Amino acid sequence: MSDLAGVVENLHPHEVKVLTALSSSASEGVTEEHLASIAHLEVAQVGAAIGRLQLKDFVRITHESSIPMASLTTFGKVYSVDSPIARILSALDQASQNQTSLTLKSFQETHGFDASEISGAIGDLKKDDVIRIKPAGVLELTGKTSATFESLRALISRLEAGSKPLEEFSSSERILIERFAQKRGKPNEPFRIDELITRRYALSETGKRVIPEIQKADSLGEEAAALTPEMLKDGSWRHVRFRKYAIGPAERLKRFGKKHPYREFLDLVKAKFVGMGFEEMRGPLVENEFWDMDALYMPQFHPARDIHDVYFVKEPTYSSAIPEPFLKQVKQAHETGWKTGSTGWGYRFDPIRARRLVLRSQGTAVSARTLAGKPRVPGKYFSIARCFRYDQVDATHAPDFYQIEGIVLGEDINFRTLLGLLNLFAREIAQAQESKFLPAYFPFTEPSVELHVRHPRLGWMELGGAGLFRPEVTHPLGVDIPVIAWGLGLDRMAMVALEIHDIRDLFSADLEMIRSKRVQY
Repeated sequence: MSDLAGVVENLHPHEVKVLTALSSSASEGVTEEHLASIAHLEVAQVGAAIGRLQLKDFVRITHESSIPMASLTTFGKVYSVDSPIARILSALDQASQNQTSLTLKSFQETHGFDASEISGAIGDLKKDDVIRIKPAGVLELTGKTSATFESLRALISRLEAGSKPLEEFSSSERILIERFAQKRGKPNEPFRIDELITRRYALSETGKRVIPEIQKADSLGEEAAALTPEMLKDGSWRHVRFRKYAIGPAERLKRFGKKHPYREFLDLVKAKFVGMGFEEMRGPLVENEFWDMDALYMPQFHPARDIHDVYFVKEPTYSSAIPEPFLKQVKQAHETGWKTGSTGWGYRFDPIRARRLVLRSQGTAVSARTLAGKPRVPGKYFSIARCFRYDQVDATHAPDFYQIEGIVLGEDINFRTLLGLLNLFAREIAQAQESKFLPAYFPFTEPSVELHVRHPRLGWMELGGAGLFRPEVTHPLGVDIPVIAWGLGLDRMAMVALEIHDIRDLFSADLEMIRSKRVQY
């Protein structure tokens, strides 16, 4: 740096205080909170100054750690009286006093909870031997106390004062917090887990060279930002060093066009898959239920086909005829298992329902069409598929999203191949430092697995599901060799890669954010 004195003159007073404080701090670095106490500044002021000094290469990070923190959600604050468990217990107690009966169906209709929420609560209460289910689905209290509910109430009470490190809880309490923490498909949970990032800062080599110039400037007297009437009256302005101001016209800011950071991310994902030898698949956004669900061995009574999960097209309502022999073979696979070695779902398949039009709810529909189109063997295929599902919008959920869908087929393909690919995707595409697999269930794959990665702020986050296609999927579509498949949330991968903490920011109109975000590869 050629003119250190000139650089010091242009430093903000808060930056000078932070640099001075760092010069007298330990070499291993100090936290923002410690700096604030030394420099007599607010923590927010220190954070802003640190950010500017990092851009000037005056400050470096010496240590960074993350601690999982548990806290209450808005729903958690009323969980003791408004949760499915609490309402079921209250309703059963009232029914017992009134000598009336309460069924699972009548409770759901009265209180408006989702079936998945109620089934989970019923399962916990049955496991704790708090309720029994009598004939005709009538629920009845046993007189015992729910250990799960009491444990949840105790945890909620501990967290009412504020968030706490997850490590402060016992292993059984951590399991309960993680189980009842917000995640995809479960927004109404009492807990949330965030990552608390702690950083320590120290002077860089450039910053150390600036310190003597700061000390020299301090010896010239106190710096003032403005000339006041009092200074003029008492003459103190003669002994004060005034901060310099640029009074010339500001240089016009030049803005150059660039890709939207999410568009840039999607293009890089596509380039990576093409570079690995994958061929791209394409399919329509408006799809019929046959390719979106039937061909994937999802029964026509599956809850995912409900209006609360998928968007139905009002006009036209139905697609053209389904091509043969696929309709006939898929119909038989659903009803009797056909030639797959399965007994099927054992219901009467409705060919008219199969033509019902929906907005594509999963990228796997593109894979089904590809399998029916005589793909290469061995072959590797991928698709960046936009999908639509009814969902409550929050930091990790949106009603429309991109999936990175893919299949690999070949004689030697197996589950180990799939796990290796998923690890590669987590590392190379999501830029995740940590990933893990959890067992899962999907009607069209067996075995099945979910891929989870750790977001620096939101904690563990599900990216999507994967597995080995069942014979009930591949054989009716004319494929008789192993096929592995995956459907991962690209929006969530982008959140990790772009360091975005809210999925809605991927489509933000904030120009400053759009200009500043970069995909780090």
